[in-house]
Amino acid sequence: MDDDPDIRDILRDSLNSLGFRVLAASNGQECLDMVDKEGPELVLLDIEMPDKNGLEVLKEIRQRGSDVTVIMITAYGTIERAVQAMKNGAFDFITKPFELDHIAIVVEKALERERLKRGFERFAEEAGERYRLIGGKSPKMSEAIETARKAATSKSTVLLLGESGTGKEVFARAIHKWSERKDEPFIAINCVGLSKELLESELFGHEKGAFTGAHQLKKGKMELAHGGTVFLDEVGDISAELQTKLLRFLQEREFERVGATQPIRVDVRVIGATNRDLSSAIKEGRFREDLYYRLNVIPISLPPLRERKEDIPVLAQFFLRRFALETKKNFTGIIEEPEARLIAYDWPGNVRELANVIERAVVLGQGPNVTLHDLPPQIACAERESISDSLSYRHALHAARREVIIRALAYTQGNRAAAARILGMHKTHLLNLMKSLGIE
Repeated sequence: MDDDPDIRDILRDSLNSLGFRVLAASNGQECLDMVDKEGPELVLLDIEMPDKNGLEVLKEIRQRGSDVTVIMITAYGTIERAVQAMKNGAFDFITKPFELDHIAIVVEKALERERLKRGFERFAEEAGERYRLIGGKSPKMSEAIETARKAATSKSTVLLLGESGTGKEVFARAIHKWSERKDEPFIAINCVGLSKELLESELFGHEKGAFTGAHQLKKGKMELAHGGTVFLDEVGDISAELQTKLLRFLQEREFERVGATQPIRVDVRVIGATNRDLSSAIKEGRFREDLYYRLNVIPISLPPLRERKEDIPVLAQFFLRRFALETKKNFTGIIEEPEARLIAYDWPGNVRELANVIERAVVLGQGPNVTLHDLPPQIACAERESISDSLSYRHALHAARREVIIRALAYTQGNRAAAARILGMHKTHLLNLMKSLGIE
């Protein structure tokens, strides 16, 4: 926007020659109308205008909710006003008289910022979709989410327990996102499949010449995650020697790189995860008991999918939408019979397996609905008896009773007499119910 027709023509021709589509406005109101109607990526605003000056136009653009990138054009005598404009949300300013090459550089820089911003917004939206996976209506999942949200407000170490495919990394990322560390790094390390030496180097880094092949200094993940969160997946599989070093790190929040003697101190939140029974590993001498207690400050058990079957229809629909968008295929739902078979199946691979099954159905199916023919044989042939059992009144009542008693025991920290009083029953009746419902 500029009231000088010569400057408008020069800018328009110059930017057109660089491949940009340019709209020119001669006054503030015309500029505002164009921003509303055209939604440009970038606005060049002259500060000195006869009706509404550039500062007033910038203010109104922001009041209308637009976050379009704005560059101010100013004469030398009004640089202070241009600086004020930047404080009010302008990206940069250009002084008159200007060089066209300089304008091209500033415009390219501003548009690159705009592209990066949009890319980050898309990433944030996609990340937000991932966190929806941890939702659900089942009491066990609701309890896990509530514990995770409370844990996120602290610096305490969290240990995620659950079978493979239950979403432990998604949960860890959610805890990081809900915490004050959300703008700092989140670094995931898979402790399986790496030798002791390689895993130690991944965690703590190494000095140049520390071992054969160490040609230069390497910072470890603990150091790179300073201020943020480190997720140790399958932490139950690390070697005995590395368990000792990890214990020291959890105690002191300091470590030495491999080949170094100078300790490095960092501020890192640790979230561990395992699908192993660490109590058994401790008894067998494969896992340090003191390390277990350091990791197990806030334990969160993630239920397998077979124990949260009421969540299967919601999760299946979520994956259906995702893969339909990715493949650009017209899938809108899952009809009753295949949905019942999905509920009947025991899902040894948990949520990860469900995602794979729905992706297969979308890729191989015709749509618009998932049918039995779109499911793999082991699911399509699930026994009807197991379907009726999982949805029966008896099954639902059993699950509800069990959940209520577990919650009462958790509230009283295992005091069965107090739990019985809360539930309004005799302690003997509670003990009998616990035994019949398989509650230890």
